[in-house]
Amino acid sequence: MKKRILVQSAIALVLAPSFSGSLLAQDKPLKIGVTAGPHAQIFEQVKKVAEKDGLKIQIVEFSDYIQPNAALAAGDLDANSYQHKPFLDQQVKDRGYKIVLAAYTVNFPIGIYSKKVKSLKDLKEGARFGIPNDPTNGGRVLLLLQEKGLIKLKPEAGLKATPLDVIDNPKKIKFVELEAAQLPRTLDDLDASAVNTNFALLAGLNPAKDAIALEAAKSPYVNLLAVREQDKDKPWVAKLVKAYHSEEIRKFIETEFKGSVLAGF
Repeated sequence: MKKRILVQSAIALVLAPSFSGSLLAQDKPLKIGVTAGPHAQIFEQVKKVAEKDGLKIQIVEFSDYIQPNAALAAGDLDANSYQHKPFLDQQVKDRGYKIVLAAYTVNFPIGIYSKKVKSLKDLKEGARFGIPNDPTNGGRVLLLLQEKGLIKLKPEAGLKATPLDVIDNPKKIKFVELEAAQLPRTLDDLDASAVNTNFALLAGLNPAKDAIALEAAKSPYVNLLAVREQDKDKPWVAKLVKAYHSEEIRKFIETEFKGSVLAGF
């Protein structure tokens, strides 16, 4: 009898750390990657709403567009919220990430800014024009310039057009491709630059007032919440989406950003 009790006690001691570890693992907050600015601001509010449903969230801020997907794929994050689907699709294609869309979030109409001219028609021949150096956002800007009549692209270029796809450029615009986060700093040197709204707001630019051209609100570039493919059907994902898509978050977006950021859900 004593021997049986000793054996049971030994088994309990062996299993205890594992059981305790399991409870701790469940109690860890979800790590959500965002870029600084509106995505971070919105997720601070999502965090409050999600807590009512039992979710604990830790927000991790990034200053570029590459690291949040790398961190998610590596398991250092549980989800991220900063990119649109064309960008994610390109990252999955280029890097083989097993990352998928969990829900749509917000739309940031990309704007063109300048300290040299008041409108696109005022750009001089040979103007130096800054665009993001990633294929999806760079193509997005070129499509906007085509829409405004400044250039013409190859019909087959699609959403990932590059300067090499420009077939008509009457003003001989010279495209300067740079990291998206750096573009607000180029306005003193370049004739104009296209700046993603999150980086524009961080630089003190108001898209509704300061942009000399602005992308239409309805576009393929609605941002999204991304998770690893293996996690997409887990209960916490549904709870996180529910929190983001709540009326509280919709009202916060409308009140806080006054049209510079639009709810995409």
